[in-house]
Amino acid sequence: MSNDIILTLIVAVPIFFSFLLPMIGQLSEKARNVSALSLALITFILCLFLAPAVFSGEIVNFYYDFPLGLNFILKADAFALFCALVSSLVSAIIILYSFEYIKPYKNQNEYYFIVILFLGSMMGIIFSANLIFLYIFWEMTALASWRLIGFFRKEDFVRRANKAFMVTAGGALLMLAGFIMLAEQAGTFDFAGIRTAILPGTVKNITVILILCGIFAKSATFPFHTWLADAGIAPSPVTALLHAAVLVKIGVYVYARLFDGIIIPSETMRIVVFVIIALSAFISGGAALIEKDIKRIIAFSTVSQLAFIFLGFAAGSRLAFAGSMLFILMHSTAKAGLFLSAGIIEHETHTKDITKMGGLAKVIPITFAAFLLCMMSIIGIPPLGGFFSKFLVITGTADAGYTGVTIVFVAAATLTILYMLRVFYKVFLAEPVQAFTSHKSGIFSPMNFSVTLLAVISLVCGLSFGALTRIAELAANQVFGLIK
Repeated sequence: MSNDIILTLIVAVPIFFSFLLPMIGQLSEKARNVSALSLALITFILCLFLAPAVFSGEIVNFYYDFPLGLNFILKADAFALFCALVSSLVSAIIILYSFEYIKPYKNQNEYYFIVILFLGSMMGIIFSANLIFLYIFWEMTALASWRLIGFFRKEDFVRRANKAFMVTAGGALLMLAGFIMLAEQAGTFDFAGIRTAILPGTVKNITVILILCGIFAKSATFPFHTWLADAGIAPSPVTALLHAAVLVKIGVYVYARLFDGIIIPSETMRIVVFVIIALSAFISGGAALIEKDIKRIIAFSTVSQLAFIFLGFAAGSRLAFAGSMLFILMHSTAKAGLFLSAGIIEHETHTKDITKMGGLAKVIPITFAAFLLCMMSIIGIPPLGGFFSKFLVITGTADAGYTGVTIVFVAAATLTILYMLRVFYKVFLAEPVQAFTSHKSGIFSPMNFSVTLLAVISLVCGLSFGALTRIAELAANQVFGLIK
């Protein structure tokens, strides 16, 4: 099978086969669950088939010409394939966790259908090399996240899901307007044509602003950040999927793809981005420091850590870019581990209020160990992968000449330490507010195994950081145009 066909299947398989899951679910819940996990794993394995060629420097393309000048183009370079591998792997682990977590609830057929459709839409965004098709896949993720956030269908929960949809879809419409203006200037919607037609620094600021509105809305960056914490009313595997594996990573990925590899914004716009992401890091970090709801704390942490990923992509340095690319992996695995751990904690304590917990290290030791490793990666403690990726981002930003920005984000990193240690102490080490008895089974239960696996991956990624850095270096050189 040729590489271009494999690339097409990575997008097509999860999207089209997701529609079969509700029908399979009518016959057998077990068959539906296994089918959903299989589709996520098949997507991951198909990505692995491309890895030897792509990570050796080859760029795989698929091209189909639709009427009206719309070209369906998929492009797999090192950056795209790396992000696809991360998203599909973490999504598969989240689906495994869902077997146990989602089992008592209604709407399971819809849940698995939407999750797999979501994954396929993400693959479409990652590999799209045409602005219109990128937008189509972008909006597919908005619809999927709307249904997933409102999974429980309670009035307040549906209202919050509607809020998330209006913010992200509204931002997407502004982004589409920016895409149209960009295409008018370049004469094409295709990435390659835009890169050739538009000289660095010549794209109109209003075009950049409109596109940034869509990106910041999707990635819950200030001032669009509030919807993400409200999305914590969704089931824990959904919040892990939105915060860690798929949804909010779309924004930072598209930012890097457009503003590092296709169009180069003016220095004024770069400074504007620095100011916005710095505000996002501190406002969300401060909120995490005073919040009591464990899922909202982790959600605000996501907003804060996304600012670091934006920083590396905005700095214009290949070193910082490589750091942010690896940060996507480290944050995805560790943050998914934290959200899934929070789901176990909520199941055990029947509360999300950390002031009503305490002493859980002895009650749920597996979750305690997994949470600790994932937290250490988010904070940036060696040898966890989060340390190395954050170090590259900070160092790359300094090397690019943005010393003041570097100092600001070092302070933001300190804030991360404070709010993560606070939640860890309140949940696991403080004197218990009430007596808790564990109802969890052994390490091989789907929920325990999933959080353990994510914690182990966070550790292994840190120990194998050298090999990952070589992939990131290749990706940075390709995106910055040093390798055609």
